[in-house]
Amino acid sequence: MEKILNRETGRMDARLLALTGLFAALGCVGTMVLQVPSPTGGYMNLGDAVVILGAWLLGPVYGAVAGGVGPAMADLLSGYAVYVPATLVIKAVMALTAALMYRALGKKGLLLSALAAEVPMVLGYWLFDGALAALSGGGTLGLCLMGSAAGLPSNLVQAAFGAAASTLLALALRRSGYARKRFPNL
Repeated sequence: MEKILNRETGRMDARLLALTGLFAALGCVGTMVLQVPSPTGGYMNLGDAVVILGAWLLGPVYGAVAGGVGPAMADLLSGYAVYVPATLVIKAVMALTAALMYRALGKKGLLLSALAAEVPMVLGYWLFDGALAALSGGGTLGLCLMGSAAGLPSNLVQAAFGAAASTLLALALRRSGYARKRFPNL
């Protein structure tokens, strides 16, 4: 799906840009619609499903932009401003991983690429929470990483849900003639 410039006109693909904005907005809403607080001060949400689905549909570059911007905006709007830079990077890497793995594995690689995409999310927030605690005077980085491991179970639950939901959504979209026409790589 990813096409940066129209070869004939040399212009940006307006449809792709619009879809990127749409998936960023959906990522923000999906992240904000249900927020379950986690032990480390963050929250579990539904945004991962949108991030992964957007990566599959938009490709690595536009998927990463939408996947990073939407959830980062949700953090900002939800009062978790300290997480905005981490979320922007973590979710962009997550989308990039999903898109590249899906391209490498082909159409049968939905679930595996979704699970692989969740690895940077789980590890990224664990490392960020540990570093944040250490920088806040919570002790040495090693000690803070041990403490931030308390958030791993909730992030693993979110990862499992995000991988399952995005895979089910993609399988449902494959059944739609319109979606197959617009997103032939799905």
